[in-house]
Amino acid sequence: MRRRPAVAGSFYEDDPTELKKRIEWAFHHPLGPGGIPAVGTGGPRQNPVFIVPHAGYMYSGPVAAHSYYHLAREGKPDVVIILGPNHTGYGSQVSIWPGGDWETPLGSSHVNAQLVKELVSVSEVVDIDEKAHLYEHSIEVQLPFLQYFFGEISILPVVILMQTPEIAEFVAEGIWRFMQKHGDMDVVVLASSDLNHYDPHDVTLAKDELVIKKIQEMDHKGLYKVIEEYDVTVCGYAPIMASLILAKKMHKKPYVLKHATSGDTSGDKSSVVGYLATRFGD
Repeated sequence: MRRRPAVAGSFYEDDPTELKKRIEWAFHHPLGPGGIPAVGTGGPRQNPVFIVPHAGYMYSGPVAAHSYYHLAREGKPDVVIILGPNHTGYGSQVSIWPGGDWETPLGSSHVNAQLVKELVSVSEVVDIDEKAHLYEHSIEVQLPFLQYFFGEISILPVVILMQTPEIAEFVAEGIWRFMQKHGDMDVVVLASSDLNHYDPHDVTLAKDELVIKKIQEMDHKGLYKVIEEYDVTVCGYAPIMASLILAKKMHKKPYVLKHATSGDTSGDKSSVVGYLATRFGD
């Protein structure tokens, strides 16, 4: 099954040459990491879990580049599990693409149908359902960054509609079982999420800091409580919660790489979205 891009030409450039320039722009931007890393040649992976934003590249690209900087330096993974929120409402509570190729202007990323079945079999809550993915951008926007560095790469795309701590725990446990079964496989997990939406810049920074504190404390239930109590409009809090649970199982620590808002890139700070790049490593 072939999944064609839904947001090429809007969230990122649909011309391959211009898209590569945009990705390079993100790395060299004042808010970016300051340079493009050389792709590593392998060795033990120190950072297997990341948080990355998923807005239009002109807004969130420089922040996302911080996570991809560290990912690329450690070499090409065997498979990247991408957890994103379900913005469209289509499909199951937790949905994985059945298999085949995901296309972007930079090429294809392959979804191995056998690995999909294995993840579903150990997860308890993940369904095979393509409807949730057809128009969803939270996973798609990660692929050009991966393809820029690694070319063709294997992915397992999972979108989560029911964003509760319990669902996040089931998703994380399923991924953990999958990784234990494939102990020799180099697996990276990306939690795709933006932070607070459409408040003024200063308000968003304050709300985001409440969330970031819980990420640093590795407290997924506390994160959920903060989001509920303070009306922090994080769109992918289940992917973030799952990343915290997984990182704790791996005995990895959180390192906040960059926090900024769309106001920092666009200049309009009246109504902004928060973006966060975080690695979980040694």
